[in-house]
Amino acid sequence: MGRRTYYFNRPVLQFCATTKISTMKKYIIERKLPGAGNMTAEELREVVKTSIEGLASLGKPYTWVQSFVAEDKIYCVHIAESEDDVRQHAKFCKFPVNTIEKIFAVIDPATE
Repeated sequence: MGRRTYYFNRPVLQFCATTKISTMKKYIIERKLPGAGNMTAEELREVVKTSIEGLASLGKPYTWVQSFVAEDKIYCVHIAESEDDVRQHAKFCKFPVNTIEKIFAVIDPATE
C-alpha cells in the first residue's frame, strides 16, 4: 500500500505493511542553540547527518520535514506518531529540545 498525506486539519495516515493504520502527527520543535545563526555550512551538514542517523535508529515511521535556523534557535518540523518519538530522536542525536508543539493546521497566503 502507499502513503496518503493530508494538509490543514486532516491527519497524516501511514499505511504499514501489516495494513495497520497509524495516525501520524506534525510537530514543531524549538531547540535553543546559542550561535545557531553563525554555524558554518559544514557544521549544518553535520547536524543534517546526525539527524538522518537518528531517524534510521528509530526503526519506525518518522519524517524530518525541514528546519529553520535563527540567531540562537533552530525550529524543526517533524512528522511522528508521538511526542515521545520526537524526544527519542533528539536524545539519540544529542539535540536540545526546549518545546514541542503539535501542529493542528498549516496556513499560508493561499489559504481560503
